[in-house]
Amino acid sequence: MADTLTKTPTLTAAAAARVAWIADKQSKPAILRLSVEGGGCSGFQYKFEMADAPEGDDTVSETDGVKLLVDPVSLDLLQGSLVDYVENLGGAAFRVENPNAAAGCGCGSSFGI
Repeated sequence: MADTLTKTPTLTAAAAARVAWIADKQSKPAILRLSVEGGGCSGFQYKFEMADAPEGDDTVSETDGVKLLVDPVSLDLLQGSLVDYVENLGGAAFRVENPNAAAGCGCGSSFGI
């Protein structure tokens, strides 16, 4: 049986640092909510938003004092994912390395199963 802790989506140190920076600028707690919605060019798309607190059924992981929240419906599609923050010539964005995605789009914001 797989260890559920290894399947919980997590933040990299770079993503945690960026969430902490955003939270500080917005005077909010350092909590990022990641969810999955239908749409995007590959079938599903990632949605990121700052949150004030976890909801009762959220899965919560913590990196460097920053919390990542995932709702139960999205969790099935995000098991084992790693959320990173990358900056390059094309811009800066949160990126999800999702082992469940069979296909993705060029921009990295949508995926298919």
